[in-house]
Amino acid sequence: MSSIVLASLSWHTPSGTPLLDELDLTFGPVRTGLVGRNGTGKTTLLRLIAGEMAPRSGSITRPPSVGFLSQNPEQHGDETLADLFGVKDQLARLARAERGEATADDLADADWALEARLEAALAGMGLDQPPDAPLSTLSGGQRTRAGLAALMFAEPDALLLDEPTNHLDRAGRSQVIDAVRRWQGCVIVASHDRTLLGAMDAIVELTTLGARTYGGNYDTYRDIKATELASAENELARTERALAGTRARVHLAAERKARTDRQGRRLRASGGQSKLVLDAAKERSEGSGGSAARLRDRQMENAESAVATARSAVEVLQPLSMNIPPSGLVAGRDVLRVDRLTFGYQADKPVLRDVSLTIRGPERIAVEGANGSGKSTLLACINGALRPQSGSVALHVPAALLDQDLGLLDPDESVRDAFARIDPDASENDRRAALARFLFRGDDAHQRIGSLSGGQRLRAGLACTLGHSQPRQLLLLDEPSNHLDIESVETLEAALVAYDGAILVVSHDDVFLERIGVERRLVL
Repeated sequence: MSSIVLASLSWHTPSGTPLLDELDLTFGPVRTGLVGRNGTGKTTLLRLIAGEMAPRSGSITRPPSVGFLSQNPEQHGDETLADLFGVKDQLARLARAERGEATADDLADADWALEARLEAALAGMGLDQPPDAPLSTLSGGQRTRAGLAALMFAEPDALLLDEPTNHLDRAGRSQVIDAVRRWQGCVIVASHDRTLLGAMDAIVELTTLGARTYGGNYDTYRDIKATELASAENELARTERALAGTRARVHLAAERKARTDRQGRRLRASGGQSKLVLDAAKERSEGSGGSAARLRDRQMENAESAVATARSAVEVLQPLSMNIPPSGLVAGRDVLRVDRLTFGYQADKPVLRDVSLTIRGPERIAVEGANGSGKSTLLACINGALRPQSGSVALHVPAALLDQDLGLLDPDESVRDAFARIDPDASENDRRAALARFLFRGDDAHQRIGSLSGGQRLRAGLACTLGHSQPRQLLLLDEPSNHLDIESVETLEAALVAYDGAILVVSHDDVFLERIGVERRLVL
């Protein structure tokens, strides 16, 4: 049995805030994509299923063995690939056998096909390192692929993968996606990679309202979500019309009651009716008026509650807005000239050699290359954070760099203070408006950068960079979509499509590059 069943599962943050509340979910022996906005608990849910955390309440039924690939795996300095695969002792046994030093127990327990299986597992992920290669010598992308290869090598009953294609180059992403496609059994993948999610059999979406399962891959899920959003907006419009009608009826009833009361007071003052008759009429009026008022109050409460329910559904489904101020960059304007740039962190080992690039007007250029080819280094040289060993960089327009490590943000600052430091000329109202467009509304703007999730930090970086009051005519973007949820990525795409400045972007997301209209590519 490789299914995973969650029953009434709840988990709260250390401060007591509910993150997952009474979840009932079943993950069958299929490929399931786990999606949702940043902060809705995708990583937390995977860690609960893996047994790394305990739920506040509820239960998790899982198969005997579960493999978990975390987004930021721990790494010990002296570990090797053999340690990662858990085969160090077995390889040592085979080595003793080759040297003629094996004991009878060694020979009885030896797995003679181990080396071939290990080599095949590594090759399947595009890795040609020997088993004794230290993990510290692997790049981040190689480490991710090796971790997934090790998990699959162990053949667990279920696989849990947290953003497995983050920071991978194009070849690495293809290898991971192919490996997931080949996997037989239960696999849960938390990801914003739309190509990877296209290989799923089902999608589970986490929202502030809970969780829901959708059959089919990501494209099917998006079609259903579009229908849901239209339905939710129609329901909101209907309930708002009903509320307006209820308010009008309440107002009309109140006016009629006031007229009746005025007439009663005039009759009493005129003396035309006996006091006994007038008192009886007043008592009947007050009784029926009180009942009517209570009925109207209930109708108003029900109408207002219906509107609140409909509005909350729209807010969950409606993506955030990102509006980049126009830059005013005209066609043909010199933007950037890089001439025979060479740079290396060690003088005798250049990462970049004789790189040249010219940008004129609002061009859109992607910087491509394998992990370690110097893409982020090139952007840092253009931005002035690194000084080339030779060659030159001429930047002719105001530019902004958003690096994937978000070095522009101070973990000890609030989001509001970071924006004020980066854009000191903006008014307080402008800051608030810009931050609100990136979902930092009200007190959210006072959150400390260091307390934010990865996706929230990237949103803060986008707000401070793309929401700047002084137009940036060149955007240097280093993997800008890596930590954003899918809805936010699609909104960022729409904002960049509308942006009238130049863009130099590092990204391995082909869908993202296509949608923002990349015109040419620089391959390192």
